[in-house]
Amino acid sequence: MEILRVLMFRLAAVFLCAQYCHGKTVTLDFNATWVNANPDGLHERKVVGINGQWPLPVIEVDKGDRLIVNMFNGLGDKHTSIHWHGMFQNGTNNMDGPSMVTQCPIAPGSSMTYNFTVPQNGTYWYHCHTDACYPDGYRQALIVHDNQSYFNDMYDHDLTITLSDWYHELIEDIPFIRVENPTGAEPVPNSFLFNDTLNTNIAVEAGKTYLMRLINIGAFVAQYFYIEDHTFRIVEIDGVYVDEQEADTLYIAAAQRYSILVTMKNSTTQNYPIVTVADSVLLDVIDPSLQLNQTNWLEYNSSAAHPQAVMKVDVASDLVPYDDLKLVPHDRMPLLPDPDMTIEVDVIMDNLANGAGYAFFNNISYTKPKVPTLYSVLSSGNYSTNSEIYGEFTHPFVLEHNQVIEVILNNQDTGSHPFHLHGHNFQMVSRTPSYGPNFYDFADGDPVAYNATENPSSSFPAYPARRDTFVAPPQGNFVVRFVADNPGVWLFHCHIDWHLMQGLAMSFVEAPKQIQEQMSLTDSQVNVCKAADVAYEGNAAGNTDDLLDLTGQNRQLPWLPAGFTTKGIVAMVFSCVSAFLGMAFITVYGISGIQSKKEETSQATEGNES
Repeated sequence: MEILRVLMFRLAAVFLCAQYCHGKTVTLDFNATWVNANPDGLHERKVVGINGQWPLPVIEVDKGDRLIVNMFNGLGDKHTSIHWHGMFQNGTNNMDGPSMVTQCPIAPGSSMTYNFTVPQNGTYWYHCHTDACYPDGYRQALIVHDNQSYFNDMYDHDLTITLSDWYHELIEDIPFIRVENPTGAEPVPNSFLFNDTLNTNIAVEAGKTYLMRLINIGAFVAQYFYIEDHTFRIVEIDGVYVDEQEADTLYIAAAQRYSILVTMKNSTTQNYPIVTVADSVLLDVIDPSLQLNQTNWLEYNSSAAHPQAVMKVDVASDLVPYDDLKLVPHDRMPLLPDPDMTIEVDVIMDNLANGAGYAFFNNISYTKPKVPTLYSVLSSGNYSTNSEIYGEFTHPFVLEHNQVIEVILNNQDTGSHPFHLHGHNFQMVSRTPSYGPNFYDFADGDPVAYNATENPSSSFPAYPARRDTFVAPPQGNFVVRFVADNPGVWLFHCHIDWHLMQGLAMSFVEAPKQIQEQMSLTDSQVNVCKAADVAYEGNAAGNTDDLLDLTGQNRQLPWLPAGFTTKGIVAMVFSCVSAFLGMAFITVYGISGIQSKKEETSQATEGNES
């Protein structure tokens, strides 16, 4: 009966989609180039601009539109791509954007056209998905308007607000994965931005209701959000409409989105602080000059004072955000039935042979293949259903079409992680602990793995919250479910970009036979690969003769020898450095001493001769 309900739900969604599939075509030409910017007023640096401008353009489309973006890489020294975060890309997996997953990276001087239909609704964003490039400014909002949303008549104006952390250096110039940082401590941002700037006034009209779309486009740090002396109603998370719920504080992790309805007061006598607070628990070291709390304003009256916020200090206790697990999807999609396939993974942060810190799912640190995984699907024929051809270190799972998939994630790390799944949103059916004062309860103790006896499926909600990015608590766990009804290669990864650099990702190869039926490699895609000097056929090692021969595949580094610890690594490094300096000093001193003796001998000989 449950399976029938789910199938009926999917069928209804297909019919609903059909109503919107005849929208207009929105065509944009993007030339990505370096420009200079100083968004926090503290440091000017080069950033990735579009058509000579930064911040990047907000893309706005209507549900059912076709979006075409002709992107030229004019950066000169960096590969790039665009990921349309939250877009399902049904039938257009090759438009998803992550390099070496669904496409080759776009080399300097090359171009690629992204072309797909948008049958979804809500708040999304777009960003570079090649190496670590979006924190250099290549990110912005993507808004899909929907005049048939259930709350369409409940607001007067629509606003988009982005939150982000900001670094004063290019990401590639910030030392991170190195032996001097064996614990993998993430680089601390230099500031936090609100709509890519600071000290912003949002002009509002008394008595009006505003739909505020909030997007964390940052690379690392989650932020708390509240408005002094105002409450709001949550109506959307990550493109999923939810029954309106009143709240006063949100926790918005990297890549997450919320839409809220905020009704203004009827008086114009004063302005009110909009407050964002960086989650300082995520930061290992906090420089005294770093401003964690930001004040921007709902401006009712430009002539009135713009007061600084009265800050809540302790993020672990004073700021209690609304628990997103309590949100009920407005479409009432029921709890998916018991899974056909369960994937259980442990999140681990550890060191490899070079002494640097890496991230792992079940001891595998994602290492990109030599051929984009989607292109391996398209060029492998009957071998496409064999996970071995995709390489051990892409951590691939082959999913059968329309299977119910359950992912059990046990976070053994003391930090929280926002996990994002491409091509889907997923039901959060269990999380321990949940948002609130107890969110950090396990951070100082032992990791707590999911226990099906203590949290059986019978205790799961009837209509679970659904979104594309959920947060795993420190040393806690979560359980999510989704239906493999979207053939494609989809990345599942932590959206803290530092952790993705460290390898905290795995790949789902979903319905490979259906992928081969839906698409084929085009000449333009081949040309992108050729320009980047990247193979576009064969297995993960680029082998086209024997697809089960993975000789030469990209591998993670070996593990450290048994017995090495973080302290031991640091001690060894500094001992080696000290020894090297000591030997260098002795050598220099010895050479200078020998030279002096030679000079003395020479002078004595000359004196005797005279």
